[in-house]
Amino acid sequence: MKVVIIGGVAGGATAAARLRRLDEQAEIVVFERSGYVSYANCGLPYYIGGVIEAPEALTLQTPESFYSRFHVTMKVRHEVTALHPDRKTVSVKNLETGEEFEESYDKLLLSPGAKPTQPRLPGAGLEKLFTLRTVEDTFRIKDYISAHHPRSAVLAGGGFIGLELAENLRELGMEVTIVQRPRQLMNPFDPDMAAFIHSEVRSHGVKLALGRTVEGFEEKDGGVDVLLKDSAPLHADMVVLAIGVTPDTALAGEAGLELGLKGGIVVNDRMETSIPDIYAVGDAVQVKHAVTGQDVLLSLAGPANKQGRIAADNICGGDSRYLGSQGSSVLKVFGLTAASTGVNETNAKKAGLDADAVVLSPMSHAGYYPGGRVMTMKVVFEKGTYRLLGAQIVGYEGVDKRIDVLAAAIHAGLTAIQLKDLDLAYAPPYSSAKDPVNMAGFMVENIARGVVKQFRLEDVAGLPRDGSVTLLDARTPQEYAGGHIEGFRNIPVDELRERLGEIEPGKPVYVICQSGLRSYIACRVLAGHGYETCNFSGGFRFYDAVVNDRRLIESATACGMDQS
Repeated sequence: MKVVIIGGVAGGATAAARLRRLDEQAEIVVFERSGYVSYANCGLPYYIGGVIEAPEALTLQTPESFYSRFHVTMKVRHEVTALHPDRKTVSVKNLETGEEFEESYDKLLLSPGAKPTQPRLPGAGLEKLFTLRTVEDTFRIKDYISAHHPRSAVLAGGGFIGLELAENLRELGMEVTIVQRPRQLMNPFDPDMAAFIHSEVRSHGVKLALGRTVEGFEEKDGGVDVLLKDSAPLHADMVVLAIGVTPDTALAGEAGLELGLKGGIVVNDRMETSIPDIYAVGDAVQVKHAVTGQDVLLSLAGPANKQGRIAADNICGGDSRYLGSQGSSVLKVFGLTAASTGVNETNAKKAGLDADAVVLSPMSHAGYYPGGRVMTMKVVFEKGTYRLLGAQIVGYEGVDKRIDVLAAAIHAGLTAIQLKDLDLAYAPPYSSAKDPVNMAGFMVENIARGVVKQFRLEDVAGLPRDGSVTLLDARTPQEYAGGHIEGFRNIPVDELRERLGEIEPGKPVYVICQSGLRSYIACRVLAGHGYETCNFSGGFRFYDAVVNDRRLIESATACGMDQS
């Protein structure tokens, strides 16, 4: 059996290694357009910033080491220019010599990945305009910075690459502005959770120009002007386009393979395309979202590696299946860690799901053990069934651990209530006896059993201020004086029983505290005395962070200036 693989990075390299482990006799040939194979895309910004010092550290394997271990022929700087399914060959061009030839196959695996989205805008080909996708892109940016010492950069796009690059360029002392059309960074997060990412980015001097549309680029004053719709241009010494990626599937389309979203290759759960003996994996393929069941494109290394393994299994006669993508991810944002899994509340509702969420602010480990940090968790579930749909966590310690537990819970089909039953490891330096994941389950169970009702941030503005309801802040007077929501009166939870006479019977009571815990206790006290109560999800800390972020975005949009 002869297998030809197009693309030698995550999915392609994984498939090649798996094929050899399953079939010692197979002939395996990999064509990679760039000069590198099996490289770590996610590490590229950290090489530019100097965190990763050695360029060879970016490549997990070389063509020579891959052949030595697996006897797989890795042909770099070879571009496949056409697929011929009718005669089971591919046309190849050697980019170094110009030689063109055809290569035959019994099985063909496509792992071409995705390419940086480059809108057709005026000035898109300027010398000081960069993209970051390959090792060559990385060296080009690194060399430019070393040679010209730019003092400022505009990054068009606020996703994974944009944020990682912003951090690394700031570490080099550059002024950095992120501009993008959405009014938030990191679309896997709901806008309320993204507020914490915005705050961390701003605190490190990165300017945000959110809700802005880039209309073109012009060379000016030795740098580049980024032209914005209805706003003044942003000037910088260099610009990096990081506005997303597009499946690199022109060859597949020309060969007649079925394409889907944004040109993504349509595959079944065995990673088979619409043409027999052709498989496809990685960023180029359209898959099912494991939570919503909808078709999606997800450019993440984990799914690409799994798909490569599955395709190899099936090429060798097995029957492995891809169960869909949850989109689990984690990101370092300066000192912050931001992670998500499943579907966020915004996209759950767009998918037609009747979604709700709980927001909590637990400590990363036992409060009495030194060094604990607060994290913010949002756990999304389906009303009625309490099916666990997704989660987002932003914090400084223990975030990755909790998101992985929640990702496993979603995969296992647990309900949000069942999170309370998970038996998780505890020691004071690492967690609390009631782990944050358990706490989320307790909160959802209380809602399901009617122990407590909650109101959300989007409900606050609509609460009546005419005296028909009681708005209560259960924090200390000092906390209340430091900031509160208009219309909420202050009665500390520890004084509540003695001051019940100040709360008019027969009126619903809406209660808030700093994190949601004391207000929950206040709700239970009041309920025990016959009051109808509702607890604010997330607490004033959450409310204040989100509202302040929205004010900054609105004010910056109104005055046409960058946020800092």
